[in-house]
Formats: sequence, structure tokens, C-alpha cells
Amino acid sequence: MLGLLTAGIAGASGVYSHIKSRKFVGQKLRYTNVVEKPALGLWAGVGAVVVAAPVVAVLPFVGAGTAIAIGAGVGTGVALGVKDTKEPPKLLDD
Repeated sequence: MLGLLTAGIAGASGVYSHIKSRKFVGQKLRYTNVVEKPALGLWAGVGAVVVAAPVVAVLPFVGAGTAIAIGAGVGTGVALGVKDTKEPPKLLDD
């Protein structure tokens, strides 16, 4: 039962981090030069794992899998957010 709870927490945090990072990159970083870097998603994911690792080490129900899920979510969210910024924003009339 505890394994199912920890897997659910890891999955939910991975999905949440993916959605939030994709939205952030698509909206806030659209007009910056940072999104032109091809390995931005990889670096963001590694950075998220490094930041999340000490936090999840303190929490009782989560572990390294949760930190990896958060890193994977952030990395894929940033990578897909960069792809979304390649198109110009659409107007409501289009």
C-alpha cells in the first residue's frame, strides 16, 4: 500500500512539473535567446533533479524516484515548451 502511495506521489509530481514548466517556457521565455539552445531541456531536467534531491530526502513518503520523476517532467516540459515557441503566436481571428 505504501509503494502505491509513493508511486502516485512521484507520478503526480512528474506530471505537475511537466505542465508547469511547459507553460512557463511557452509564455515567459518565448522572446528570449535562452530557448534557442538545443540542450535546454536536458539541463533543466538535471537541474531539477539536483534541486529536488535534498528536498525529497527529508520527506518521509518520497525518495529518489520522485526526484527523478520531477526532473524528467521538467526536462520534457521545457523541451516541448521550446518547440511551442517556434511558431508565432496565433491571433484570435486565425
